[in-house]
Amino acid sequence: MQKLLFICSKNKWRSPTAETLLRKYPQFSVRSAGTASGARRCLSGDDILWADMIFVMEQKHKKRLLTDFRDFLEDTPLHVLDIPDHYQYMDPELVEILEQSFEGYLEI
Repeated sequence: MQKLLFICSKNKWRSPTAETLLRKYPQFSVRSAGTASGARRCLSGDDILWADMIFVMEQKHKKRLLTDFRDFLEDTPLHVLDIPDHYQYMDPELVEILEQSFEGYLEI
């Protein structure tokens, strides 16, 4: 089972949407977290160590990981999806963008 971690800022809309979309696939174990101190679920070093592959929504999230969690990243693939914070949870447009993004990285 491939372990996927999705990260945005507040863990309210984008990363939970990605998590929800991929939970239906038995080949994936999925988590989401946020980088902001007020996130619904704050990112931890344990989350990063758990993941086989990490997806961040914006370049600023990658920078945050490299600054705060560099020692935990090791060789874990880290991908920037370039999805701006313009969407709410399960917004149909966000779902479409995420599904298109997954095609480049995951066998679904």
